[in-house]
Amino acid sequence: MKTKLVGLYLAVILVFVALVGKITMINASSGDKYTKVVLDQQQYDSRTIPFKRGDIVDRNGTKMATSERVYNVILDVKVLTSDEENIEPTIEVLKDCFGIEEEVVEELIEEKPSSRYNILLKGIDYAKSKEFEAIDEDDENYPNVKGIWLEEDYVRSYPYQTLASDVIGFTVDGNVGSNGIEASYNSLLNGTDGREYGYFDDSSTVERTVKEPVNGSTIVSTIDLQVQSIVEKYVLAFNEQHKNEASEGEGSKNTAVIVMNPQNGEILAEASYPNYDLNNPRDLSKYYSEETIEAMTDEEKLDILNNLWNNFCVSSTYEPGSTFKPFTIAAGLENGILSGEENYYCGGVLQVGGHDIHCSNRQGHGAQTLKRSLENSCNVALMEIGEALGAEEFCRYQSLFGFGEYTGIDLPGEASTSGLLYTPENMDAASLATNAFGQNFNVTTTQLVSAFCSLVNGGDYYEPHVVKQIRDENGNVTENKDPVLVRKTVSKETSDILKDYLLGVVEEGTGSSAAVEGYSIGGKTGTAEKLPRGNGKYLVSFIGYAPQDNPEVVVYVVVDEPNVAAQASSSYATGLFSQIMSEICPYLGIEKTAETTETSE
Repeated sequence: MKTKLVGLYLAVILVFVALVGKITMINASSGDKYTKVVLDQQQYDSRTIPFKRGDIVDRNGTKMATSERVYNVILDVKVLTSDEENIEPTIEVLKDCFGIEEEVVEELIEEKPSSRYNILLKGIDYAKSKEFEAIDEDDENYPNVKGIWLEEDYVRSYPYQTLASDVIGFTVDGNVGSNGIEASYNSLLNGTDGREYGYFDDSSTVERTVKEPVNGSTIVSTIDLQVQSIVEKYVLAFNEQHKNEASEGEGSKNTAVIVMNPQNGEILAEASYPNYDLNNPRDLSKYYSEETIEAMTDEEKLDILNNLWNNFCVSSTYEPGSTFKPFTIAAGLENGILSGEENYYCGGVLQVGGHDIHCSNRQGHGAQTLKRSLENSCNVALMEIGEALGAEEFCRYQSLFGFGEYTGIDLPGEASTSGLLYTPENMDAASLATNAFGQNFNVTTTQLVSAFCSLVNGGDYYEPHVVKQIRDENGNVTENKDPVLVRKTVSKETSDILKDYLLGVVEEGTGSSAAVEGYSIGGKTGTAEKLPRGNGKYLVSFIGYAPQDNPEVVVYVVVDEPNVAAQASSSYATGLFSQIMSEICPYLGIEKTAETTETSE
């Protein structure tokens, strides 16, 4: 019995040794082949499942940026060439279905015979993918089609093309945000890729394990698509009207508009001219002829594109001009050097620090109350107020209103202005005088509109923002971007006095062409002579609000170098303001607070 057991044991050992020897022989002679077959199959059956980048929507849920499902045509050359009979029918399918020329495939076969992943065509739509699937499964008409597969992907799409291009931004290299919300909220818009794995189990059956992708979050902006559309319609019409036909592609150097809710810092619209197509951000054909574009160097094109992509409202600085005068008066009222009962005399010029500094009216405004000095935009009165404040207090209030500081706007590229303002130490008498009426220091559009909102809302400075909510892919709110009250700038009493003065600017003063029939509107004009002085170039502006009692909307219009012979007229900005307000006030439900004019017979 023991002898039999030993014999059986030896027999098992011999069989095992024989099997090991056989396996060793196989591995030595063609093991690479067997190993690679399994590995190749696993590699071929393993794929990335891309995440869907989150949408950017307006405050009412309308999609302004979205990602659409597309497919990329992938060629596995090694699988294709594993059998000569595969090559011809596969090339035929690639040409018939996708229009991919035979030479492209033959070049890949020659140059990359062992390659597994070659993108032949990107971004085919769902209908084309179904057409290919039908071909792939039809072995009778297309036998031996091997090595082609479709990779799921997404392409970023902007349904409204140029609308809100400064605010939205675009993507590069797939899912990398460039400019706008696409950049500043890039990490939230992006998700995490999933993965599908294919492998053989013990019965040689392919098992699949799927790790689902995590899609990006939806960004709910503060932008109102209807308000944005109204703003851009009038900005475009203004520049089309003032284009110089002899100068290719030019309207104004830039026309910018911000519409803000003064009660919470939400930006309802933000636009500038020129804008660009988010679906094709490198296209210059809208502004230049084909011949001009072809003549440009790569460096010239890049400079033009960077200027085109620049968000003027956030990234550009300029001297504000007379739109700053309400802040000087507010500082005087808060400081106590002004009571509202002051009187001034304007002879058209004031000598300060050995310099003759002129008023906007070189003939002089004559006798002026404090209110009339703002209504008439009198430089002389403002220079006297600046002198009474003194450099220390003037600079302190500039800082209180946020000038020289970042606003915290949730958009990329905010310009630094800290080095573009005087300090008490380097501000001489002439500099104080010119600063008092808005020259010789720089601001951004976002800075001025945010500070102005605090002047007319009772003194509350809110952080400006363009995003109000974050939602997950299922629509659940994951974060609310609540208004951030940064500080108090002025008292309600000062705010009420200023609103009375600003109403007078529109009803009795330099801003009369900003009026909209039926609405009580206050605001301030601005005309800033650009450096170097005397070159005939100006930046004109108007900032205003409605309604008078409890402002619901503030609109700031800036026209940088209007393309006209005589640029020094704020009427270009007031006219544009009036057009925009005439449409957005009814849309926003702002009640009419003034009697409409009726013609009597």
